[in-house]
Amino acid sequence: MDFTEINTRGLVLLGCGKMGSALLEGWLKGGIDAGAVYVLDPNPSDWVKAQGVHINEDLPDDPAIALLAVKPQMMGDALPSMAALGNGTTLFLSIAAGTSIARFEEALGGQTPIVRSMPNTPAAVGRGITAIIGNTHATAADLDLAEGLLKAVGQVVRLETEAQIDAVTGVSGSGPAYVFHLIETMAAAGEAQGLAPELAMQLAKATVAGAGALAEAAEESPAQLRVNVTSPNGTTAAALNVLMDEEKGFPKLLGDAVKAATERGRELGK
Repeated sequence: MDFTEINTRGLVLLGCGKMGSALLEGWLKGGIDAGAVYVLDPNPSDWVKAQGVHINEDLPDDPAIALLAVKPQMMGDALPSMAALGNGTTLFLSIAAGTSIARFEEALGGQTPIVRSMPNTPAAVGRGITAIIGNTHATAADLDLAEGLLKAVGQVVRLETEAQIDAVTGVSGSGPAYVFHLIETMAAAGEAQGLAPELAMQLAKATVAGAGALAEAAEESPAQLRVNVTSPNGTTAAALNVLMDEEKGFPKLLGDAVKAATERGRELGK
């Protein structure tokens, strides 16, 4: 990715918490100059202060991109400081859940190029996946720029409509928490069957991480991988009889969970 334009015009990062910091770390490694980055954050971490970026200083007049990374509930207070850059050639890229493109257009101006995205927390270890969607003023070059920046922390997918972002939130945005809970409950179940707590946790973490890596690397589908490890009437089959129960197992549980997250996303966006 060629970051010449960003290094010339500058990049503004509004909010630099965990996600903003993960992205910033990826960009600095990827070739964005620290001197081209302007961070606005009331409580910058010691790590951010040590990176050589501008912190809470006057912004460039026409930065290439402004990344909105504050928590959704802070967005109302934070956006007015950005309004001067609206309706121009600065691309606004939002990684805030629940704030719609329409709301950004209201605050920044209707001619502003905006890309809305939904990243997830494995971005912190370079294993994130982020979905993006642009407004009518976001050009193909704007989308390429947004994708290039977000690829610093993992994979990027493009959506067809903004409405799909709530389902993405339900699957990948909130999804890491479901997996953390799976690890937690697997470890507790191992303990209940007589394993020491540390051993049960080590087995659960390595199993989930390893199975995820295998699912990504393998040519077969997850369904086929599941079939491959399930001997008829064996131990795995006994467990899957419980987990695959249509009424009480994963199909029902995860279906309900993703639906609840998606609907909550829609509510927050209103």
